[in-house]
Amino acid sequence: MSETTIQDSVAAKIKALYEISHDLEELFPGRHYTPDGHMIGSIGEALAASYYNLELFPASAETHDAKAPDGRLVQIKATQINRISLSSKPEWLLVLKIHKNGTFSEEYNGPGELAWEHCGKLQKNGQRPISLAKLRELQPEVPQAERLMRMM
Repeated sequence: MSETTIQDSVAAKIKALYEISHDLEELFPGRHYTPDGHMIGSIGEALAASYYNLELFPASAETHDAKAPDGRLVQIKATQINRISLSSKPEWLLVLKIHKNGTFSEEYNGPGELAWEHCGKLQKNGQRPISLAKLRELQPEVPQAERLMRMM
């Protein structure tokens, strides 16, 4: 299967998940069926693998989720809200915001150390939060040539 076909298929399936979620919310007002937690993380990993040509590690690997074609170790974070949390400093960090139409926006693509230095205090759950706004503010510090290349 070609990269474009895989990318289109992944986007279509994510869009279908959100459409089903919306349909259930209309059938049962006041209830929420938004994909979250592990599902969003896995969706982000699937998108990252498809669009950035990353080799995914087995689920729940420590610190890093994938390896880039150039050998960099990558932690992939996906969210639907306006922040993420880190439990350790990755070599490289790729943060994606998932949209209900099956698309995503790249919020940060840069060194894990730069993001880690700007995270908030350690929370009781062992994670340090950072807002997408802060990550977008840091992004210009990462030269385009150093970022993971997105396959179109």
